Amino acid sequence: MSDVKNADPKRKAGEQLPLVFSHDAASGRDDLLISERLAAAVSIVDAWPAWPSPVVVLAGPVGSGKSHLARIWRELSGAVDIRPEPGSDAAVAAAAGPVLFEDADRLGFDDNALFHVINSVRENGTSLLITSRLWPMSWPVLLPDLRSRLKAATVVEIGEPDEALLSQVIVKLFADRQLYIDDKLVLYIVNRMERSLNAAQTIVERLDRLALSRGTKITRSLAAEVLNELGNSEPAD
Repeated sequence: MSDVKNADPKRKAGEQLPLVFSHDAASGRDDLLISERLAAAVSIVDAWPAWPSPVVVLAGPVGSGKSHLARIWRELSGAVDIRPEPGSDAAVAAAAGPVLFEDADRLGFDDNALFHVINSVRENGTSLLITSRLWPMSWPVLLPDLRSRLKAATVVEIGEPDEALLSQVIVKLFADRQLYIDDKLVLYIVNRMERSLNAAQTIVERLDRLALSRGTKITRSLAAEVLNELGNSEPAD
């Protein structure tokens, strides 16, 4: 039995690698794969606007699904993206409607600007969603009033994806490309890959590109080649 079935008749053997390769995987609410580690975050997004507090922080590691959930919430709420920094109109935007601030710990922010954004949200009955790899109490906040505001926020933690979720994600990503992969190959990849959704996206994209460039099917040996390139070696017995 072959490792993968090619369901797209346009993908012919010997097809050359496109000069510009891009693929937009489905990323709407109906495409979201929910695991136990993601359930609380999904519930808070679905519950909007009936949030327990006007400020919600989604905290989790790289590749845990924060960005996907943020996109879903932005579409649901009509939120606009902000970055609280000196001279920005972030507080004005927060007064007008829901706002989204992604990667707070990585991009950084101005204490006073974020404080005014949160005050604007509270005073005008709007909402603020923040994503971060770290909990707010780990952010380098010097302004006592801002730290107090952040303590009142609802923080939802997202754990690293488990094997079951990663398997579902890989199957979905291949299906988005009209490819249907054998369960044994999925398990082989999951047991050797970095535990993140970003890694799953990278592996599927590289496998698809490599198979296209060589005019071959996606096999275990091809998967091993990609995994080795990404620094994922064979696990110990």
